[in-house]
Amino acid sequence: MLSSGRAHNTLTLALSALMLLLLAAACATPVSGPVVTTGVAETAPGGEATDAHGGGAIHAEDEYDLPDLSPVTLVEGERLRVVATTNILGDVVRNIGGDQIELTTLLPVGADPHSYNATPADLRMLSEAHVIFIVGEGIEESLLPVIENRGGDSALVAVNTGINLMAMDAYEEDEVHEDEPEEAREGDEADHDHGLDPHTWTAVPNVMHWVEIIEHALSELDPANAETYEGAAGAYLAELEALDTEIEAAVAAIPAENRKLVTDHETFGYFAAQYGFEIIGTVIPSFSTLAAPSAQELAALQRQLEAEGVRAIFVGSTVSPTLAQQIANDVGVRVTPLYSDSLSTSDGPAATYIDLMRYNVASILAALE
Repeated sequence: MLSSGRAHNTLTLALSALMLLLLAAACATPVSGPVVTTGVAETAPGGEATDAHGGGAIHAEDEYDLPDLSPVTLVEGERLRVVATTNILGDVVRNIGGDQIELTTLLPVGADPHSYNATPADLRMLSEAHVIFIVGEGIEESLLPVIENRGGDSALVAVNTGINLMAMDAYEEDEVHEDEPEEAREGDEADHDHGLDPHTWTAVPNVMHWVEIIEHALSELDPANAETYEGAAGAYLAELEALDTEIEAAVAAIPAENRKLVTDHETFGYFAAQYGFEIIGTVIPSFSTLAAPSAQELAALQRQLEAEGVRAIFVGSTVSPTLAQQIANDVGVRVTPLYSDSLSTSDGPAATYIDLMRYNVASILAALE
């Protein structure tokens, strides 16, 4: 199902591709078992992360590395043992693997993937798995030492591989506060990350890319069921394409001047880029919830909310709303809960990835219309 890379006809593009490969190799963290290397995005002069061919911030690279996986030997009645880190990723894997795999999702509902600590049971499941799917690019930052030192010979597959990841600079273009003292801004620069945004699932086309990565890996490891995986992936891709169209139609009802988002941390950048929103600011100016804002940053954010006429602060279910609520009370806006890093319980409004996206869009529309 994965399309092959297009040939490049100019020396400039060839050199750019080579530089990206060398950069990825230099920055990669060694892990045991096969691993997909993650595509690295360049930053355009305007701050938006793009690929070497000038593409948009949320589309897949033309060329990216896929895992070199060998078929797993399964005895009669044995299924491929699969581990997914986050429950959002687990839902996507489930839609492709179905009953052909034995799926375990590490993070329970409501757990923050940035700060989750593995349990002894998690360690056992990681060591016994045939393949481990991770989002990658730091979303599982607290789990990485455990994953890197897992026992066994499981394959490790990062589904963000090949996606043109957005750089922190893309957010900061709109969030620099000129009235903040220079010394404070320099201190803030040192305290917060300036890497690449791993929250790719907030834009549906990126999850469609995940599907292709997952289907490829499952088919390579379990070729006897490859046709089943391919069929399930095709059906799920059709659902996701319809979802993307549905979201675009729903968002069209919001006046352009009202499409302003303030969130708990830098998590909705891909959503904003895909569906025409502007990120005005964040309570935590970082991709990670483990960071903490300074007093100067909070004061500057409050001034910006007042100046922009922002109507709501959106807070994910895995993050404490206390700080956002304090700012909202001071400014006189509402706090609107969303599901960003985790699904809801099975009887909740965001039990699946598709449900999550529909719930979030409906909540954003209700807050901004």
